[in-house]
Amino acid sequence: MDIFFYEAFEEEAHALRRRLGGELTYAMTPKTIQETDHDVPPARIISIRTQSVVPPSWAGTLDAILSRTTGYDHLLALKPTLSQPVALGYLEEYSTRAVAEHAILMAHALLRKLPQQMRQFGEFNRDGLTGSECAGKNLLVVGVGRIGGEIVGLAKGMGFIVKGVDLVPTKHGVEYVSPEEGIPWADVIVCAMNLTEENRGYFSYEHLLNAKRGAIFVNIARGEMSPLLDLEMLLDEQILGGVGLDVFEHEGSIAVELRLHEHPPSDRVMRLHRMMKHYNVLFTPHNAFNTLEAVERKAEMTVQQIHHFRQHTTFLWKV
Repeated sequence: MDIFFYEAFEEEAHALRRRLGGELTYAMTPKTIQETDHDVPPARIISIRTQSVVPPSWAGTLDAILSRTTGYDHLLALKPTLSQPVALGYLEEYSTRAVAEHAILMAHALLRKLPQQMRQFGEFNRDGLTGSECAGKNLLVVGVGRIGGEIVGLAKGMGFIVKGVDLVPTKHGVEYVSPEEGIPWADVIVCAMNLTEENRGYFSYEHLLNAKRGAIFVNIARGEMSPLLDLEMLLDEQILGGVGLDVFEHEGSIAVELRLHEHPPSDRVMRLHRMMKHYNVLFTPHNAFNTLEAVERKAEMTVQQIHHFRQHTTFLWKV
């Protein structure tokens, strides 16, 4: 077999099959590596997303690992654990617009109290459902890269007053501020940073304690930057007025546990369930990238990476 795909959800699998045709031999599963019974790699090339844990012992029987993601922090973390060199690849930009739209979707939904509206529909009860309009609200984008820059443009189009935080303030038309200035100013805070060792736990209880009371926090980047325990405390103390997460701390283990309905649930999953009881919380399953357009781009670039590696023994976009 030429390549084995892990974490291939239904729509992505269909798009990959159309692009791959009959030229290569392959197989797919929606499961992570740890959800399968694979003791050894099923192919010399494997493809994963962010939730699979690659056993270090596989290094000697693998030629390459291709992550079907634009972020590759998980590959950087994997690299030192491998006993032998393995080619590591990722995908160049394919979902910037999709992820940016999802960030705005979450912010808008929480401003308009959409989760609470849906809960109260059964009684057609409008009490407590008065939300806020986007126009004139302050939105802070922390991490103004490709996705952050797209969020800035969309937010301005909806009437938000937008400022940005970034170590390298390069985007034209963005008013940059320090975190110390921006967090107390913002009605909505959006995390769009790349994950590094320096920014793990960045949105801690102590950091967000300085937020404007009732501010909304949205994370569409990496869950390791916003510890769930800290967010739960900020919600319980009514410091934050809403939390929208598409990414989660310890996401790989949480995702597997939720899919398998393991009992008794771990402390992490119990915390998620507690947080979801809040009327002002919106969780999605790391799905911000998932549009028809982005999935097609993703499949095309995946096949491009595979062909490039088979021809040159290196990836076009490599770690």
